[in-house]
Amino acid sequence: MNLLKLGYKITKLYAFNHLFLKHSLCNISSYICSMSFLEDKTPNRIPLSKLGEFGLIQHISKNFELKNDTSVFGIGDDCAVIDVGHHFQLLTTDMLIEGVHFDLTYTPLKHLGYKSVVVNLSDIYAMNGLPKQITVSIALSNRFPLEAVEELYEGIRLACVAYNVDLVGGDTTSSTSGLCLSITAVGEVSKDKIVYRNGAKEYDLIVVSGDLGSAYLGLQLLNREKQVFESNPQMQPDLQNKDYVLQRQLRPEARKDIIDLFESKGIVPNSMIDISDGLSSELLHLCSNSKVGCAIYEEKLPIDFMAISIAEEFNISAATCALNGGEDYELLFTISQAHYDAIKDDPDLTIIGHITDVSHGSELVTKDENHQPLTAQGWNALS
Repeated sequence: MNLLKLGYKITKLYAFNHLFLKHSLCNISSYICSMSFLEDKTPNRIPLSKLGEFGLIQHISKNFELKNDTSVFGIGDDCAVIDVGHHFQLLTTDMLIEGVHFDLTYTPLKHLGYKSVVVNLSDIYAMNGLPKQITVSIALSNRFPLEAVEELYEGIRLACVAYNVDLVGGDTTSSTSGLCLSITAVGEVSKDKIVYRNGAKEYDLIVVSGDLGSAYLGLQLLNREKQVFESNPQMQPDLQNKDYVLQRQLRPEARKDIIDLFESKGIVPNSMIDISDGLSSELLHLCSNSKVGCAIYEEKLPIDFMAISIAEEFNISAATCALNGGEDYELLFTISQAHYDAIKDDPDLTIIGHITDVSHGSELVTKDENHQPLTAQGWNALS
């Protein structure tokens, strides 16, 4: 029997046996009708993988309207934006699931705690804001002793110290399998300095911080060593001289320094997003929200020399890793050409292209000057 139909029958049985004495027949009928969505009436169901994460978000949010004047911006950017008077409050949340977002075979719990905070703070910085507080909710199975929980929270504490944020609450519960972390971050930004994804303008410069692709290559390296270990537990991992890419994967940093740079230079980007799912995916989100096109140049992609070396070792393109790898947590933003002189000499910022009219589409210009459509091949949470 289909599980949905079984659940429907159990619901009806439970309702008639236990609710009859408390409710009128009319109320019981309404209750049963309200549960009818559990019955499998649609044989040709749409798999979530067809929608993807952002398609699903758009689908489930289309019928929700903002009703409060203080709700300035809801679903659709790195953070929700709430008007609290003299500034905007920023709110974001991320969930990390064992077996999906991390593998405890090679992920130290302290690193996991640190990273779980950083990925949320990165969203705050992507709105040109500063994080202030976090809440932490965890679900864990009985295979985790107290010492493991202490190690996890030590990483969370270190991130709070590094980024000057306060842990102000959360929740704990049990899990039948594995570890689940859900962190909510609260920040703030001046009303005249907030940056959304939808503000990119034609002729804007497209800029990224740091380098790209290293986190993905660090993950490939860890997965390879895991496979070697599983086939021969006596083998020692070959991780020598690969510290940088491993750190980029296991213990990334959020780019508060770039927000400080904007403040010191008097720059407010026209649009911004953090690179969590891959440069291509994030740039396409930015262009879609801003209703513009773009052209970026393969030869301009900032890639660390160690990442290039490891990409060659794996016989994959370093540029492909930079475009589609994800988990870099760098900032991707657009600025007017008037700000060129302010950033041109900064070694941690790279101009990789420019914004075009929407009619030109989104393009990657390869090293041999071929123009290819930019495609999103990065992380898909529902694949």
